[in-house]
Amino acid sequence: MKVFVHDVGLCIGCRMCQIACKDEHCGNDWTPYAKPQPEIGQFWIKVNENVRGTVGTSPKVKVYCYPVKCNNCEDAPCLENCPVDAIVRRNDGIVWIDPKLCTGCKLCIDNCPYDNVYFNDNLNIAQKCTGCAHLLDRGWPIKEPRCVDSCYHYALQFGEESDFSDKIAAGEVLNPEYNTKPRMYYLNMPKRFIAGTVYDPTTKEVVIGGTVTLSGDSSATATTDDFGDFWFEGIAVGSYSVKIDAAGKSKTISDINTEKDVNLGDIALA
Repeated sequence: MKVFVHDVGLCIGCRMCQIACKDEHCGNDWTPYAKPQPEIGQFWIKVNENVRGTVGTSPKVKVYCYPVKCNNCEDAPCLENCPVDAIVRRNDGIVWIDPKLCTGCKLCIDNCPYDNVYFNDNLNIAQKCTGCAHLLDRGWPIKEPRCVDSCYHYALQFGEESDFSDKIAAGEVLNPEYNTKPRMYYLNMPKRFIAGTVYDPTTKEVVIGGTVTLSGDSSATATTDDFGDFWFEGIAVGSYSVKIDAAGKSKTISDINTEKDVNLGDIALA
């Protein structure tokens, strides 16, 4: 069975995957695999940009990108809810919509929890990623969908499930609570961070080399850098406190909740 694996740590958000998909499917009729993709209004693979943290006088912001496409779910709601059996799962696991059988009822669009099925108003059919099955079946020597072939950072990969067993075990899927058993796996999805800038209000200088101790649902220690900044990254959602020690002074910030990334901003060590 085929799977897609994406390493978020390698993705730079260049969107070459989107461009390659457009190049392959806009203006090209690959019936029986797919009718042409509209030039606007649809991205069969789209890149989501997530901005973490907050800006301000002491900005603490990180950005990561990840592609979203058809997950070829093992328990695919689109397939299960198609009244005319226009959606099928191939032997290689790719779920695709037969453009000749689709009646445009939109039930697949309504039932895809990932919003990865689109409607072509001109053709009155539903459409989505095909995994470039037309290339795979016709012996394209690269043996990969165009989006994967275009990823020059090798963040996006495609192949047999058995060949990616280690990465699948280390990865995660989007919205596992949907219980659709996706076949799109993500590596290095960011966890939460707590960050801040420590300064001395008397000297009006940042505090360099201060010791910052994190406690709570997990524990760690950091040292303020040349800008007075400290970062705790990769921490789980939970409740924490931060204690800052430097030059005989101490300060504790409690009740820090990491439902979202936390920028504590400028912290005066009095």
